[in-house]
Amino acid sequence: MQWIAPSPKDAAAETLERRLWASADQLRANSGLKAQEYAAPILGLIFLRFADAGRYDALQQLPESPGLGSRIAAAMEQIEHDQPQLAGVLPKNYHLFAGSVLKELLRNIAAIPAASDYDGFGRIYEYFLGAFARSEGQRGGEFYTPACIVRLLTEILAPYHGRILDPACGTGGMFVSSARFVAQHRLNPASALALHGIEKSAETGRLCRLNLALHGLCGDIRHGGDSNSYYDDPHNACGRFDFVLANPPFNVNAVDKDRLAHAVGHGRRYPFGLPRTDNANYLWIQLFYSALNSTGRAGFVMANSAADARASEQELRQALIADRAVDGMIAMSSNLFYTAALPCTLWFLDRSKRRTPRADTVLFVDARRIYRQVDRAHRDLAPAQVGFLANLVRLYRQEALDFTVGGAEAEAKIAEVFGPRPEYADVVGLCKAAPLSEVAAHGGSLNPCRYVG
Repeated sequence: MQWIAPSPKDAAAETLERRLWASADQLRANSGLKAQEYAAPILGLIFLRFADAGRYDALQQLPESPGLGSRIAAAMEQIEHDQPQLAGVLPKNYHLFAGSVLKELLRNIAAIPAASDYDGFGRIYEYFLGAFARSEGQRGGEFYTPACIVRLLTEILAPYHGRILDPACGTGGMFVSSARFVAQHRLNPASALALHGIEKSAETGRLCRLNLALHGLCGDIRHGGDSNSYYDDPHNACGRFDFVLANPPFNVNAVDKDRLAHAVGHGRRYPFGLPRTDNANYLWIQLFYSALNSTGRAGFVMANSAADARASEQELRQALIADRAVDGMIAMSSNLFYTAALPCTLWFLDRSKRRTPRADTVLFVDARRIYRQVDRAHRDLAPAQVGFLANLVRLYRQEALDFTVGGAEAEAKIAEVFGPRPEYADVVGLCKAAPLSEVAAHGGSLNPCRYVG
C-alpha cells in the first residue's frame, strides 16, 4: 500500500519559525557551540516568555549592552529560586553572546503571542528541538525523536493513566506526547501520569526537565553523572511500569557485560540472558520488557537488523516470542529519523497478550510507503497517517476506534481499506496477523516484510 500525503503550509507559523531560526543561526555563529549548547539559551528564553511575561518584557526594554547577558542569567536564577523543581535546569551562559545577538533574540521570541497556552509554547519548543536535531545531523538523534513517530507510539500504547518509563529519554518527547494524549481525552495528565526517565547526558537531561516544565509537567528524571541504563537501575524498574516508550541508541558496542551478570535471570533486568555479540540492541529490548508489570505495554524504535539478527540474538528473540509478549511490528519508511537514513522498525510488547485471543499471533505492518515528504532529505507522517496506522492496530486488538488524531481523513482511509463497518483482515502489502507457527518457520524473524508480501 502506498500513501504519500502532501506537506501543508502555514504561512504565519513559517514566518515566526524563520525569525526564530535566524536568531539561532546568529547564536551559533557568535559562539561556536554545538546544538545542545546553543539550543539551551533559546529554549530558556522561550520558557521565560511563557512562565513570566512581566520579567521578560522588562528584559526586552533593556539597552543593548555587554551586561545584557548577565541580566538574563539573573532572571533565570530568580525563577529557579521561585520554582525549586527547576534548580540547575535553566541556562545561564548568556554572557557568551554579544548584546546585539541577545537583543535580536529577545525581540523575535516576543513575537510569540502572549495568549498562547502551554501547549502552544510547547509546540514551539518542540519545533526548535527538531530544528536543532536537523542541524546536527546524526548526532541530533541523541536528543530528539521526530514528533510523528513519538505520536504513533503513543497512540498505539494509549497511556490513559499509570507509570511511564523512558530509559533513554533525551529531551522528553515521549513524556510530552503521553501527556498530550491524556489531555486530548479530557483527563489531567499531571495527576494521571507518573513520569520516570534516564538520560546519560546532563545537558540533554536539563532540556528534558525544561520541556516538562513548559508543558506543566514534572517527573523523576535522572541524568548526567554516572547515569547509564545498562548498569544502573535508579527507578528499580523491574515489573513496576504500565508503559515503556523509548528510542534507544542503535547497535551500541563495548558494553561491559561482566557488570551485568548479577542482573541476568527470571525476574531480573535481563531475564533471557546476554547476547554473545558486541551489540546492545537485545539489552535494550530486555530492559523494556522487564520493566513492564503484568498488564504493561511497551513501544519503542529499533534498528531493522534486530528483527532478523542471528546467533545468540535470535535465541533471545525466540524466547521473547515464546513468552507471547511480542504484540506487533511496524516497518517504517526511510528518512524519518535524523540518526539514520535507512528505515527503522517500531516494536510493540504487551505482557497481557497471553491472556487474549491474539496470544498466538503477531501483527506485522509494512508502512514503508506511508509518509509525507517534508523536503528532499526528510519525511514525516501526516496526522491522518498516524491515525490510520493506530486504528489498524486497534482493529487487530478489537479495541474501540479513536480518530482524535487524523479525524475524518483517517476514518475514511480505514473504511476504504477495511470496509464501512471495519473489521481487521490481512491486507496484502500492508498487514498480516501471522500465527506463531509461521513466525517459528521463519526462524523467529520479526521482519514485517517477510509476512506482509
